[in-house]
Amino acid sequence: MTYQETIDYLYSRLPMFTRIGGAAYKNNLDNTIALCNFLDNPHDKFPSIHIAGTNGKGSTSHMLASILQENGYKTGLYTSPHLKDFRERIRINGEKISESFVIEFTKRTKEITENIQPSFFELTVAMAFDYFSQNKVDVAIIETGMGGRLDSTNVITPLLSIITNISYDHMAFLGNTLDAIASEKGGIIKQNIPVVIGESHPETSNLFKEKAIEKKSPIVFADLMFTANTTKSDLFFQECEVKDVTTGQTENFKLDLTGNYQISNLKTVLAAEKILIDLGFKIDTSREKVALQQVKKNTGLRGRWDILSEDPLIIADVAHNKAGIQEILNQLSKSYDFSKVHFILGFVKDKDVSSVLELFPKNAHYYFTNAAIERALPSTELKKMAEDVGLSGADYDNINKAVENAKSNLKDGDLVMICGSFFIIAELSAF
Repeated sequence: MTYQETIDYLYSRLPMFTRIGGAAYKNNLDNTIALCNFLDNPHDKFPSIHIAGTNGKGSTSHMLASILQENGYKTGLYTSPHLKDFRERIRINGEKISESFVIEFTKRTKEITENIQPSFFELTVAMAFDYFSQNKVDVAIIETGMGGRLDSTNVITPLLSIITNISYDHMAFLGNTLDAIASEKGGIIKQNIPVVIGESHPETSNLFKEKAIEKKSPIVFADLMFTANTTKSDLFFQECEVKDVTTGQTENFKLDLTGNYQISNLKTVLAAEKILIDLGFKIDTSREKVALQQVKKNTGLRGRWDILSEDPLIIADVAHNKAGIQEILNQLSKSYDFSKVHFILGFVKDKDVSSVLELFPKNAHYYFTNAAIERALPSTELKKMAEDVGLSGADYDNINKAVENAKSNLKDGDLVMICGSFFIIAELSAF
């Protein structure tokens, strides 16, 4: 098979949550364990760092990967979903997995795949483990999918576990309360393995502490270890000042990730870095600072407050749940001077879309669209839901049509904000 034929086979034969939703969800680790056993348990052959959370786990994973590879470590990185190319999910030192390995792995596992019928995610996780093992990475950063306890990645025993934050998302699978969601995410906390929690919260902190005590896992909360604020920003960089509360030391950082929410992720990364240094990792401060200035270059991260155009100003972000969208709206109101904002929105069907739409301002222009996947909420339905909460605009069955129409309606000082789903961002021709 060619690479494209291989990808078509994987997409067509294996249920894929990102495309079809809940029908692809498996509530156990049986298939992952079977695949790993077949592959001689590759996940046991390299050190790993496990990262879960509602928002920020992708950015945190990429920032930490950039720091480690900049300091000379051969660093594997497994994340999901991808935007353009399946190979974005599995990288070593920023380089995507080779097409030949994807083809060979799919052939090698075809018989067991036909027998046990794993999900797309389960097979992809096994592929990442096998790739990292065969390439003898020094360390691999493994991002969970939507959960933790029953996530396919949760067969690893990492050096360090990280949970970025907890907010409402995937409630049909993880629970309807923050406590329930935290319990699922907290399932990655392992016996005697240190854990970093990115953001403390009155509804979830005690649960994490109790879980850590039960597992005899040292636990720290990054937002209690560090304070941080942005001191300067432009379209492509933000500078920030971070104070280590435990030592009183202040450091300045320059990030190529310009979303205000990245400051919280930075604190999580710095807390994780402290533990890694205690575990024997050699991290040079000057290389760390270089790494944080070029996360996109080092790791290929896209879709986080991405500037697609300066004139007119067009920004794209994969924010897709209530907490993520609120961050977007906060940054627009506090950090940008514009006459009018034009929102291009697309969501998937299994999100709590109505409550998210209620966050948006009534006096903006709206363009409702959908991705070309089964799980997408049709633009006509999204338009109707938006009208029910006082938002008005036109619907488009393609994101790029929506962008062109928004651009034709812009006046001096206007900007375009695109958000709501990974999948509409993925279909942007500007990427």
